[in-house]
This record gives sequence, structure tokens and C-alpha cells, in this order.
Amino acid sequence: MQQPLTVGAEVVGSMSEVTSALLLLLLLLLFTAWSRINPSHIPGPFFLAGLGPLLSYGRFIWTGIGTASNYYNNKYGSIVRVWINGEETLILSRSSAVYHVLRSTHYTARFGSKKGLECIGMEGRGIIFNSNVLLWRKVRTYFSKALTGPGLQSTVQICVSSTSKHLDDLQNMTDPSRDVDALNLLRVVVVDISNRLFLRVPLNEKDLLVKIHNYFETWQTVLIKPDIFFKIGWLYNKHKRAAQELQDVMESLLETKRKIINESEKLDDDLDFATELIFAQSVGELSADNVRQCVLEMVIAAPDTLSISLFFMLMLLKQNPDVELKIVEEMNSVLGETGESIDYQSLKVLESFINESLRFHPVVDFTMRKALKDDTIDGTEIKKGTNIILNIGLMHKTEFFQKPTEFNLMNFDKTVPSRFFQPFGCGPRSCVGKHIAMVMMKAILVTLLSRYTVCPRRGCTLSSIRQTNNLSQQPVEDEHSLAMRFIPRIPSGPHGPH
Repeated sequence: MQQPLTVGAEVVGSMSEVTSALLLLLLLLLFTAWSRINPSHIPGPFFLAGLGPLLSYGRFIWTGIGTASNYYNNKYGSIVRVWINGEETLILSRSSAVYHVLRSTHYTARFGSKKGLECIGMEGRGIIFNSNVLLWRKVRTYFSKALTGPGLQSTVQICVSSTSKHLDDLQNMTDPSRDVDALNLLRVVVVDISNRLFLRVPLNEKDLLVKIHNYFETWQTVLIKPDIFFKIGWLYNKHKRAAQELQDVMESLLETKRKIINESEKLDDDLDFATELIFAQSVGELSADNVRQCVLEMVIAAPDTLSISLFFMLMLLKQNPDVELKIVEEMNSVLGETGESIDYQSLKVLESFINESLRFHPVVDFTMRKALKDDTIDGTEIKKGTNIILNIGLMHKTEFFQKPTEFNLMNFDKTVPSRFFQPFGCGPRSCVGKHIAMVMMKAILVTLLSRYTVCPRRGCTLSSIRQTNNLSQQPVEDEHSLAMRFIPRIPSGPHGPH
């Protein structure tokens, strides 16, 4: 009875070897066929019978979009072909290519997981990732009205008032070791400013910030996830809840706003952003879901980006005390001339510092687009539907500037052509809040620096704190290194501190 079993085992072994050989041959044929049908002269990882797309997608999921983009550009050059969720994606970091995409109407859509965007309410709604171009254009007009024009004047007053109010209450944010969670302080300030500018309703800032933080974590998590992720309940449900919690809060705040409007005998001449959207909904211009998402995106924008930008700037000031001294001297000089208020336009050193900070260590260092038409970029053919990542942060460190890899105000000693410096983008899908963001950063920094100098913990620098770079560059917040000591400035005379 043993011989038949032995023979059978040999037959099975032979069949297994033949099957393996046939599979290898089939994979080789598939790879050869793909190489011939889809020849690509664009540098990047090999296709390898489908293994290349899986590995590149895995890197984006595991390390984050920003980190992976930097890895591939540094390895393969200024134009790289990768795959995200099976879709061909190009990463561009050369200024001519970046500028072409930013200015072109062929790239006014963004890409991301449809199910992920539905989870966070951005699929076909709001302004940030809305790829329904017609609806996005309609919504953008409301954002533009709120973020430009006459509103900029009131922005300065509100920024100064809010920053001063929270600095007056600094004792309640100081721990027993006399340190302050600087990033949390800045978030509280900017969410207060956003509410006073765009919503104007009573709210619990700290509770709202927790929900904004959880929403942002969900946004980063689901943006490029595969469809199967959304079918795994224990993985997906907590993110779905986090997104829904902030949407519910926004709905509640909007209901409060509607009551305020209905009970008002006369509305202000300068209608705020939320009021304009509520009126648009009442005449059928926008849906209730879109109104809620627009208000949500307006409220979360500053805590997500501007407050972290300001935190990075405070860190850079302490690493460059000569720059802080120049800024304070400039503030004193301008205050000395007026004796009352500061002309923010005349603060050239401060403006150079903000620009150099945004260049050297940006919060958002890339933007995502999708080609709506066939195009050619720097001699490379782009097919309709191709995903594009513009690695603007890397572009800022490889071209034009005198000291591109160093933090140095010398980089802005002369006018920088816009094609080489794009902290907010340009063209039809540029950041609609770029002008008000500059005003807010100047007003908050001047108010803070006129009263305090800040000192991070000993040895704490931008390069020493742990950071992630997925949707944006974020400091890891479970560390004590984010705490700073706020030291009051000694008045140097009748008009200013030193």
C-alpha cells in the first residue's frame, strides 16, 4: 500500500511545481505585455506585475502623503510616477510644472477616496475637496466675500482683541511648572477669531477644539483609504463617529444662528458668512448639507493650519533670537512713529519672517489635483483622470532661493517671483483665505510678541520634536516638548517693549 501513496505524492509534487512555473510564466507575460502597452519614460518604481503599485500605495498609507511624496521626489527626481489605490499618480516638484498646474483650469478638481470624502462630508460639498466644479465655483463666491474686501479691516481688530483676551487669561492655561501649552493657546485664539468673524454664536471653544481635532484625524485617515476599509466596522466606525460629531455640532450652532437671525429686529449691514449661507439656503441656492459643510470648513481651517503655522514660527524665533530682536525693534519703531496703532503693511521684517517660515517649515507642503483634460507638462503627456500631487514644500527648498535648505531672512531680501514661492497656491483653486491668513498671522504675532517672549523647553527645536506629515505637517502632541514658558517683556519706553 505504500507504493501508490509514494507515487501519488510524487505526482502531486510535480503538478505543484508545474503550476508554480506556469504562474511565474503568466506573471512574466503580464509584466511584458504591460510594459509594451504602457511604456512610461517617467521615473518611478517599477510596475513588477502589480507589486509596484501595491508597494507605492502602501508607502502612502503607512508613512503619510507628505512623507511619501518627499521620499519619491528625493529618490527619482522632480517628476515621479506612483500609484495610489491603483490610480496612476504623478508627483511634481519642479517650479515650472507646479506653476503650470496651479494656473490651469484643467486641474480644478481634487482626488481622494469617494467613500472617505463622503464620511467627512466633503464629497460634492464645501470648498476644500469638492470636485463638483460648478458647485465649487458657486460656493467659492461666498468664501471670497467673507475672506476679502472690507472684512479685512475688522479682522485686525478682532485678532488683537481675541489674542489680548486670552493672554490676559494666561494664568488659567499655565501648569504648575509655569509652562503653557502654546499650541492649544493658539488654537483657542484662532477658533475664537473664526467664530467672531464668520459665525458669531456662543460656543464652548475647548469642546469644539476636541471635536475639530478628532475630525481632522479622521480626514487624514480616510482620504486615500481603499473601499474595503469602510467595510471593516471596528476600524471605520470610530472615524465615522468623529466626523458625525463635528457635523452635529455645526448643525446645532447653525440652529442657534437661525434663531438669532429670526429674533433680530434689524441685521447688521455687514452680514457674516453663516448668515449669507443661511439666506442662500432659504432661496434654494444651497442645500442644508452644503451650508453645514461650508461653515464647518470655515471654522476648522484656522485651528488646522494657521495655529500650527504660528506655533512653528514661535519655535523658529527662539532658534533665531537675532530675528526676534529685529522684529521687536521694528514693532517699536512703527509704534513710536504713530503712538497708537501699528501699520501692519510697514512691518517688512515681520513679513519676511512669516514668508520664510512658510517656506522653510510649512504646515501644508503639497496639494492634490486631478486632470480634467489631456495636457502636456514640461514635455510630459498627462492623460485625463491622472492624479497630481504638487510637492510645493520641496520646490521651495530646491530652486531660486539663496539659502534654500536654511532658515534665513536673506531668502526674501529681494522680490521672489510667484512661480518660485507658492505658500497658498495661485490660479483658480488657490487658497481663498490667503490674504486674511497673512493679516491674522501678523496681528496675532504682534499682539503676542509685544507682551511676551516665549521659551520652549531646553533643547527643544523644530528638528527635535516628533512630527507627522500626512495631510499636513503636525507636531506629535503627546509630548511635553510642545510646552513653552511665556516671559513678560520689560517695557523699553513709552511706546514699546524689548
